[in-house]
Amino acid sequence: MLLQPNSRLLFIGDSITDCGRKRPIGEGAFDQALGNGYVSLIDAALAAVYPDFAIRIINMGVSGETVQDLKSRWTSDVLNLKPDWLSILIGINDVWQLISQPWHKDVSASVDEYAAILDDLVQRVRPNVQGLILMTPYFLEPNLQEPMREMMDRYGGVVAQIAKNHNGILVNTQKRFDSVLKSIDPMQLAMDRVHLNLAGHMILAREFLRNVGFSWDRSV
Repeated sequence: MLLQPNSRLLFIGDSITDCGRKRPIGEGAFDQALGNGYVSLIDAALAAVYPDFAIRIINMGVSGETVQDLKSRWTSDVLNLKPDWLSILIGINDVWQLISQPWHKDVSASVDEYAAILDDLVQRVRPNVQGLILMTPYFLEPNLQEPMREMMDRYGGVVAQIAKNHNGILVNTQKRFDSVLKSIDPMQLAMDRVHLNLAGHMILAREFLRNVGFSWDRSV
């Protein structure tokens, strides 16, 4: 597995990451400190299958955030916490606000602004972390021409390029969901096609773990 023993792995993003995590810092094994989403599932898998690695997970997701919000707290919630590994999942709210509230351009980032801000944030943290994981934003919609899905794919392309430019690990969440949606309806995972039930979060967690070389068959 790519994650090293005794690593500090920090997750940051919006409501998909937040999932009710503890404030001010989402950390710990009890009282849903890590929330009830994919971050908690990843922590459980690592603790069960790689207990000797003693990987410390921190959840700093904040519901409703855009990439501009991430920029405003980057120093306090990322740089000052000094993670060894960092995972970023952001962009869903930027796309949603541009589609649903195009007159409020001050609260969301266009695709070019999103690319510039996210790239700057990655540049600031990259020299200080052993590993960087970039997760694409997603929308559970099979129709590639649907406006929100089409725009989300553009933002996902930005994430893929930034991961490539900065030697990061790409977790293509949209591609994984598209594969699953060949068999089930989007609302079996998220009623609004964004906020996931437990099965949806398991898909995110499984894809994350696959990309960091996690093996379910490992014996301690």
